[in-house]
Amino acid sequence: MAQQADSITTSGRNDKSGSGVLRSLDYWTILIYLALLTFGWISVCGASYTYGDTDIFSLATRSGMQIIWIGTSLVLGLTLLLLDDRYYDMFAYIFYLLMILLLFATIFNPHSIKGSHSWLVLGPVRVQPAEFAKFVTALTLAKLMSTFGYDINKWKHFGAALLVIFMPMACIVLQRETGSALVYLAFFLMFYREGMPGSILFTAVAMVVYFVVGIRFEHVMLPGMPASVGKFCVLLMIQVFSAALTYVYCSDKRDAWKILGATVGVTAIMMLFSMYVIPFDVVWVQIVLCALLIGYLLWRALATRLRSYFWIAAFALGSIAFFNVADYGLNHVLQDHQRKRINVLLGLDSDMKGAGYNVNQSEIAIGSGGLEGKGFLNGTQTKLKFVPEQDTDFIFCTVGEEEGFVGSATVLLLFLALILRLIHLAERQTYRFGRVYGYCVLSIFLFHVFINVGMVLGLTPVIGIPLPFFSYGGSSLWGFTILLFIFLRIDAGRNLARS
Repeated sequence: MAQQADSITTSGRNDKSGSGVLRSLDYWTILIYLALLTFGWISVCGASYTYGDTDIFSLATRSGMQIIWIGTSLVLGLTLLLLDDRYYDMFAYIFYLLMILLLFATIFNPHSIKGSHSWLVLGPVRVQPAEFAKFVTALTLAKLMSTFGYDINKWKHFGAALLVIFMPMACIVLQRETGSALVYLAFFLMFYREGMPGSILFTAVAMVVYFVVGIRFEHVMLPGMPASVGKFCVLLMIQVFSAALTYVYCSDKRDAWKILGATVGVTAIMMLFSMYVIPFDVVWVQIVLCALLIGYLLWRALATRLRSYFWIAAFALGSIAFFNVADYGLNHVLQDHQRKRINVLLGLDSDMKGAGYNVNQSEIAIGSGGLEGKGFLNGTQTKLKFVPEQDTDFIFCTVGEEEGFVGSATVLLLFLALILRLIHLAERQTYRFGRVYGYCVLSIFLFHVFINVGMVLGLTPVIGIPLPFFSYGGSSLWGFTILLFIFLRIDAGRNLARS
């Protein structure tokens, strides 16, 4: 009977290989992938076309070369589908080690392209290892987190996962590719799905809010008071957020109302005193209140022996430290072009001829497309090359100009369909390895689309990351194809017996 069972398992495995795997694939995802490739090639044609070109299929043009990248991507995807899905689990750590070594070696690459050392030049071919490090990191995280006994709520285990992420990030930052390094922060969405406390994600969002509000309104004064609106609002948010966390995570809800009532009440009284009696900087009152708040939370942690109070105190202290470090980093650590981009995004500078030029021109291009667009190869902003990097990082402006609102909405709906499909595939995985990898894929695609489209519209910082399946180039297209098709192969074998 045991031999019969083994033979059934083996025959099932063999039946799923080759043509059997092709019958198990999720063809909806593949159709969306092909649709995005088609729209992407059309957009590359529009972005790279110049008046007088007679052959958009010529290999001398970017549209012609993109056909080569698309063709090789299809072959690469089919090859990945025909491999045994167990290989991705088996060799994940080896792939990761090799990729880290390659990323580290690339730091010392003598070839500098636009100030970045992230490209390896092999004759006429340029390869960016950072694009392939994404799927390798995703596989390694899936391998690590599917290990027996792994618990993301244990700091030792969570720290190991963070190390897997931060090692390639560090190498990529040293290559002067900060934008590509930030993509790895998307993995925190996967961590949240796998059980990471929501307080960590909330803390990350709070830090972004502190930075935007604090920096944007730092030099704006409160009406009738010599106090910075930015600093005042950040300190007030720290107090309110601490009260909210106390309400959610501590057993005594009255503490939350005490904290909220005391901080807001004293702040309101001091503001009225400053407005009508003696003007003074209310921010100092806020600092004292935050210090008293932290002291109170630590005292409650000792009195109740409830660690939640301690972590909320750490949150408040860390928030204050972050805001001061962020302000210093923006003004004294970041390079001039990076600082200018952030200032333009926050509305502190206009600089339409400098840091804000790309975004301004892309907005003009998208706005000129109207409802239905100007038509294929008829865009004026893109044909006259007003938009820098219009066939790579800013390619979405070509979609808006030539296809209009209808074409832009269609592209975004296709990406939405891909994201929703990936959620469905990830949730139906029978093994944690497949689910973790699926959510890694989902997180990377979501981050790229949100940030790329956002920066073209002037809603997010310009950090120079490609739009999946649209931006010109072989490295990004191959990287996204590998990322997606490995998951499709894992999904196709989700119900197979594991030996």
